[in-house]
Amino acid sequence: MSADTRLEERDMSRVDEGGPGEVDEPAFSGLAQQHRRELHVHCYRMLGSFEDAEDAVQETFLRAWRRRETFEGRATLRAWLYRIATNTCLDLLAKRRPQPATGGEVPWLQPYPDRLLDELPVDPADPADRAAGPESAAVARETIELAYLVAVQHLAPRPRAVLILRDVVGWPAKDVADLLGDSVNSVNSALQRARAGMREHLPAQRHDWTGSEEDAATRDLVRRFTDACIAADIDRLSTMLRDDVRCSMPPTPGLVVGRDAVVEDWVQGGFGEMTGLRAVATGVNRQPALAVYQWHEPEKAYLPVTIDVLRVAGGAVAEIVTFSADRFPSLGVPQRLPADGTEQPGPARVDEGTA
Repeated sequence: MSADTRLEERDMSRVDEGGPGEVDEPAFSGLAQQHRRELHVHCYRMLGSFEDAEDAVQETFLRAWRRRETFEGRATLRAWLYRIATNTCLDLLAKRRPQPATGGEVPWLQPYPDRLLDELPVDPADPADRAAGPESAAVARETIELAYLVAVQHLAPRPRAVLILRDVVGWPAKDVADLLGDSVNSVNSALQRARAGMREHLPAQRHDWTGSEEDAATRDLVRRFTDACIAADIDRLSTMLRDDVRCSMPPTPGLVVGRDAVVEDWVQGGFGEMTGLRAVATGVNRQPALAVYQWHEPEKAYLPVTIDVLRVAGGAVAEIVTFSADRFPSLGVPQRLPADGTEQPGPARVDEGTA
């Protein structure tokens, strides 16, 4: 048991300041809020939507407060909140069970900013966190990247919960069984089916995050891709795409697969004719992304166009997921870029930095 967990349990024993059954709300809320970010990420994996995850976390805290007397200290407050959050997500999915589109894309998919993922706690007293190295970092990235989120959304809700609780959160099969009211054998069977389902929907060429050399090469590729993008240079962009590149734009239905098809889609959409573009480099779902802006003369500013999230594999762009300008606020990127002094929009430029 970590020092933080012992402190949490000690503090939980002090929330009864008004006598039996009378819990001090600020103290309870303060302890619960410490787990907000990881609960939000958990709900996001379950639901695939940043906004739905916000609603689920709010509902989780409401249920936790209403059921505070049921917390008996047999498990940590964190584990108790995870149970409530998982059941909240299952209830939401039971009310509305959206299905992935015929092409496999997920219309309700929304991005998650790296700046918020950086808030996830790391406990230096926890042996698992203390021993975390490159392999565990790779697993953490893989289970938040968009390709993983899309694959997870193809699973039925209960197998989805089993997969996430077992393979991501790291719960024992018995604890998952207790949460779902199933046997351990049923949970193990559901996990096997869920893993098989994930293999069907994950990209065939899904590369691990293997270290600084690949990261440096990825950064260089993203820089060159961004330069070509803001110059609307389709020919140059095409040289950086894999033959089997995939492009989608949730919630707009449709999945474009293959370099030739993607290039044709860009040409037909008039991308090559765009001018006055700028871009801000950022990070989304532990993937490189660029927020693209275009000059608007009446506003005398560059206004949002899209967020393009890239998946890089084998030294080329394997997937582009494009989100519309309404995602800019939740991602924390600027919602407008002013002209630099008296400078008028001329050559496209890149603004380095993350939100």
